[in-house]
Amino acid sequence: MDRKAGIFLADGFEEIEGLTVVDILRRAQISISMISINGKKSVEGAHGIVVAADQDIAECELDELDMLVLPGGMPGTLNLAGCRKLTEALQKADQEKKGIAAICAAPSILGELGLLKGRKAVCYPGFEKKLEGAEVLEGFFRDCFALLKTAGSVKDMTVMVTMH
Repeated sequence: MDRKAGIFLADGFEEIEGLTVVDILRRAQISISMISINGKKSVEGAHGIVVAADQDIAECELDELDMLVLPGGMPGTLNLAGCRKLTEALQKADQEKKGIAAICAAPSILGELGLLKGRKAVCYPGFEKKLEGAEVLEGFFRDCFALLKTAGSVKDMTVMVTMH
């Protein structure tokens, strides 16, 4: 069975965190779809780079994804957190023990949804208080988490996703 991942892009996403993940997963022959939450396929990153997503969340079958990936960036993280279809998909993916990965500020979304309780997590400095219920680790990726993966840097994130 082919693994399928989706990376969710919102206006204001951190380009290196989104596009590096896509590049590395595609090189590892893991199917990944860039999914816009904007209501259109065009997404503008935090540094003005416009990306053409593969699909919009409205047309996406989220149940078919084995892994959901959230890049950070501002205001991208806030925009992702405000997308009800995405937050519901994250909660369902967690219940079904599917892979979830979040980079930089995006683990704050998982904390606010209560998905980090009893789990280890790292994030961009200053967002630790939003990792509700998590054991917050200092520094970069320390270990492979069995159920839920979060990372503090894009390099660590891509290592974890390709190991999954």
